[in-house]
Amino acid sequence: MDRDLISHLPVIIAVARRRSFAAAASELGLTPSAVSHAIRFVEERIGQPLFARTTRSVSLTEAGEALVATAGPALQDIGDRLERIRAAKGRPSGLLRINAPRLALPLALTPILAAMAPRYPDVSVEIFSDERMTDIVGEGFDAGVRLGEMIAQDMVTVRLTPPFRAIIVASPDYIGRHGRPRTPADLASHNCIGYRLIRSQGFYRWDLMENGKDISIETRGSAIVTESHSALELARAGVGLAYLFEPLAREDIAAGRLVQVLAHHAVEEPGLFLYFPRRAALAPKLRAFIDTAQELTRTASRKRR
Repeated sequence: MDRDLISHLPVIIAVARRRSFAAAASELGLTPSAVSHAIRFVEERIGQPLFARTTRSVSLTEAGEALVATAGPALQDIGDRLERIRAAKGRPSGLLRINAPRLALPLALTPILAAMAPRYPDVSVEIFSDERMTDIVGEGFDAGVRLGEMIAQDMVTVRLTPPFRAIIVASPDYIGRHGRPRTPADLASHNCIGYRLIRSQGFYRWDLMENGKDISIETRGSAIVTESHSALELARAGVGLAYLFEPLAREDIAAGRLVQVLAHHAVEEPGLFLYFPRRAALAPKLRAFIDTAQELTRTASRKRR
């Protein structure tokens, strides 16, 4: 067994996943030159290039794909087993990587992380804010957070929030200058803060209810964003109407900084869920996160009764 070669395999896996020497170095806490050295060492030992490099991209060669396909699952399995051994002594540990949209932090993740910190000091949770629909397995995440309706059916899910409504809000100043829309059709004459879909580069159509049926409204406006916090900030500043999940705007509405419009046309969303592949639930670090989340959910449910 070539122990020197095996010790460099995590570097190969990280570069293959991140498609970047610099990103892999940052993830592993190494310098880019150390990452380059590790890759050269393995390539020299096996006698074949593993990566095709240009000034703009890094991709796997056929030999690299074969090595990653074999070594990646093996290293993951070893890591999971070691974590379970450590956890048997009551100490879950390791880095838990979660892919989530930015809005998931205030709506769900912040209280979970706050509760976990004193309970599981050996677990570090990395939240990667991402508005795209990401392949969490292919990009090396332990779990993801998304709306329930957006999650693939082969994933295990854990509810993080109750269902909530998607609402339309504006500042009192905007309402004073432009009036309230009375029907969904009135949105055509208002300045609506739009959402750019990152993957398709198209525009998000606002989902509403009218006469008991779901409708989608194409909007126009002077500002376009890619995530909800930006829309919330612009709405507070009086730029236009914003389409938001109600919990994000709750404090602003209560304080009078924002006003809800077209309330009877709001749709209900299923809420946010943690999702992950079935085998990942065996990892103690993820189990610790799930147990904490479910405990907080039960406590919140009792308080609402």
